[in-house]
This record gives sequence, structure tokens and C-alpha cells, in this order.
Amino acid sequence: MDSKLQQGDRFPPLTLKLVEEGTVHIPDEMPTRYLENRVESDTPAAEQGESGAQGTGSCLRVDPRYLNGLDWRCIGPFRGGRVVAVTGDPQDPLIFYFGATAGGVWKTYDAGTYWECISDDFFKTAAVGAIAVADSDPAVVYVGMGEACLRHDVSHGDGVYRSLDGGKTWDHLGLEDTRHISRIRVHPQDPDLVYVAALGHAFGPNKERGVYRSKNGGRDWEQVLFKSDKAGAIDLSMDPNNPRILYAAIYQVMRRPWKISSGGPGSALYKSMDGGDTWTDLGNSPSMPRGIKGRISVA
Repeated sequence: MDSKLQQGDRFPPLTLKLVEEGTVHIPDEMPTRYLENRVESDTPAAEQGESGAQGTGSCLRVDPRYLNGLDWRCIGPFRGGRVVAVTGDPQDPLIFYFGATAGGVWKTYDAGTYWECISDDFFKTAAVGAIAVADSDPAVVYVGMGEACLRHDVSHGDGVYRSLDGGKTWDHLGLEDTRHISRIRVHPQDPDLVYVAALGHAFGPNKERGVYRSKNGGRDWEQVLFKSDKAGAIDLSMDPNNPRILYAAIYQVMRRPWKISSGGPGSALYKSMDGGDTWTDLGNSPSMPRGIKGRISVA
């Protein structure tokens, strides 16, 4: 960064790492003239640079009172409503995505200072239930439509979308009748091997629910786990060290305008050791609770 930046000039968002009480790590790109009259350095002035900083990656002594303002705060959008889907770029710490329950997909390139909607003109529905970025190729982004938290005013979606350019353009990949998608998992080494946890219709039974798998980037889908037309997949977890190991939570639920029927014999926890080819019901394991099961989360 230009060392001659003047007060008031913009510079990228900054993360200050607390090394010990009263000490902050100042990244290399931070022009320390912005800390004038706030920083007391342990390094003699003769050893400091033009701006009064120590060498590369300095640790500067800071009055702890100036750290009192480092609190969590909302970085917007301030009218985004509910959000159940959020993820980041595995290679760029400043890039994040989130999906609004009725407002499409949004992206930031600067860790949340500015957000832009990247799904307008591409998506047919607005409710987003899941987002996943491929670890092996961050330009590949999958989005599952339809919020899976079944409020009385829940909005449904129309299946899965994929982008191959970080959200600049999108293609629809089908699974329209899943209505509510709770989770998407992408194989860490293969961006074309993707799993979708679909809850299904909120207000009635349907068969397009459970866990789906695609081995060709969403061109074809295979329903690899199906419990019943009244119970769908509410969560899905993949072992990052062995992606053939999967855990899927099945949830029996029915929404009515005046009530929700949550839980039942269809709710269960399943495990696959072969990438979804076969599944084992863990619901009867000795350590599992007895009685009616409801919504289960896995991580």
C-alpha cells in the first residue's frame, strides 16, 4: 500500500490480532500514520520507518482503552431479514456469501463493508436455504433454495443453482419440487461431487425429499436416502478428512397455517461410510435417546 496515503483515505478492512493485553499485531499493509497519537512503540525512533512504525509485521504497544471499542457490530445489509445460509471463500478471507430467506444471494469482497446481490435476473425464487463453496475451486458455488426453518410464513424455493464464476452467472440444476433445501455439501477435492439435503414440501407430503447426490456437477441427481413422503433431510455433515463418511438428519415435520407438527417416527439420524451408497440408521443405538425424535443437527 502507498505509504503516502493521507488521513481519510480508504484502505482495505483490517484485522488487529490481540497478542497480549494491551498489544496489537499491526499487519504489514497498515499505514501506521493512522495510529498517530494512539500508539506507543517499544522501538526507538531511529529504528522505525518513515511513518513511525516498527519493521514488518510490528507489535506496537497500545493503550488498552483504545481496544474497548472493538465490539461485534452489524455490518449489514441492515434490511436483510432472516438468514439461514452463510459461507466464505476458503482461499480469500475477505469474501463471504449469505442467502436471505426472502432476498436471494449476497456477496462481499471486503469482509462485510459492502454487500451486493448477485442472484437478481438469474433466480426464479428468492428464499435461500443453503450455500456451499467448493474447497478445491472457490469459483464453484452451489445454492439450495427454500428456507428449511418452517415458520408460518416460510417461503419455498425451486431447487439448486450453480455458479462457475463466483456468482457472476448462474445455472439452474433442477430438484424444483424439493421446495426447502437445508444443506449442501461439496466433496473437498471434487467440485462436481455434491450432496443436497432436501426437507421437501412444508405443507404436505411429497417424495422429492431426503438426500440427493450428483457426480457431474448437478446435471444428474440420484436420491440416495429416502425415509418417507412426510420426512425429509434437515441437516447433512461430511467428514473433511474422509469425505466418504456422511451423517444425515431426517426430520418428520408438517406445517399448518395455525400450527406445526414437529417430530415423529420418521425422524432419525443416518450414517454412510461409502459416500452415500448405503446408510445405517443410528436411531436405535444404545446411546440415542428413546421416544419421539424431532429436529436433529449434525456437525
